[in-house]
Amino acid sequence: MLTTATAAALDVARVRADFPILSRTVRGGKPLVYLDNAATTQKPQAVLDALLQYYSGENANVHRGVHELSERATAAFEAAREKVRQFLNAGTNREIIFTRNATEAINLVAQTFGAQNLGAGGEVVITEMEHHSNIVPWQMICERQRARLRVAPISDAGELDLERLDALIGPRTRIVAVTHLSNALGTINPVKQIAAMAHARGAAVLLDGSQAAYHLKVDVRDLDCDFYAATGHKLYGPTGIGVLYGRHALLESMPPYQGGGDMISSVTFEKTTYNVPPYKFEAGTPHIAGAVGLGAAVDYIDAVGRDRIAAHEAGLLAYGTSLLEQIPGLRIIGTASGKASILSFVMDGIHPHDIGTIVDREGVAIRTGHHCAQPVMERFGVPATARASLAMYNTREDLDALARALDKVREVFA
Repeated sequence: MLTTATAAALDVARVRADFPILSRTVRGGKPLVYLDNAATTQKPQAVLDALLQYYSGENANVHRGVHELSERATAAFEAAREKVRQFLNAGTNREIIFTRNATEAINLVAQTFGAQNLGAGGEVVITEMEHHSNIVPWQMICERQRARLRVAPISDAGELDLERLDALIGPRTRIVAVTHLSNALGTINPVKQIAAMAHARGAAVLLDGSQAAYHLKVDVRDLDCDFYAATGHKLYGPTGIGVLYGRHALLESMPPYQGGGDMISSVTFEKTTYNVPPYKFEAGTPHIAGAVGLGAAVDYIDAVGRDRIAAHEAGLLAYGTSLLEQIPGLRIIGTASGKASILSFVMDGIHPHDIGTIVDREGVAIRTGHHCAQPVMERFGVPATARASLAMYNTREDLDALARALDKVREVFA
């Protein structure tokens, strides 16, 4: 395993050796080419070892046991919270809430901060490039509170129209909720600038970091956001674990999301008093092993080096873009000047599902469909796209394999 980040270029062969699944074959002996990382990433041995170590040596429930195993499990769980705090550069552990995923993190904010701050006529501002998980929760709370959802448009390149966004943020705006990195287009939004725009009008800011957190260095204090949602399984960690960063003063003032054990200070039939953040928002037994695995994952990312990962992936994106642009009849969806990791495309006369099926026979795993971003598909006038997405372990040879597989697609439909 890599243990120290240096200024040298990423040693991708060494990284790949840390991911056991990448050595397997698929479809009758073809080497696996995994380019579906925007859906979920593969897991390094360090994460697999952490899960095994937890379940084989420390498994117990947390926070309310006095025996040794419970103390060990609690220590491992809270150590993971500290690692995530450092990863996001939050000010205190009390600002790090473990959730099931980024979707639950956004729903938590919508159902607590939203319910508390949105009334009739209040407004939520999102963008045209959001994942459904940053649309539907706001639609639900707006309907319940008789508030209004406003949507900032994007350009033909997939870039956010900042002037239109600025015009939408007004005195009735209570929160601006924006993706940091689009899962369908790869666009990187200028979220620090957006946070400043929103705060100037007194609105809070939520950033959906589901895609950004494993490609970009995230510093929530520098971004000056109020909430940041991320998911563990895209950070090379386990499924079923996510994170919500929330500014402490806001978390203190927000009501709980769910009721149950661990989120209370005392309970009588007459009255319940609630625990302090983050525990106020973590009702019931949490995904302890998931948190431990996520802690191992962020350790691994930091050991490889986030700057080196970003540089490696930027080189791959440029190379892959050049390859795809040479394929007749192929059109890339999402050509923002600032983008990362995503190659979303369509081919003349060929449905994306057929593209995905044929390249899979060549051992290349990509994603096809609307990517839980149907408004983006509508914006570009397509029902779906094929999407290749990158991670730290991908290589130029992976992208060459994709290009060869796309030649097969053209042969089949010639």
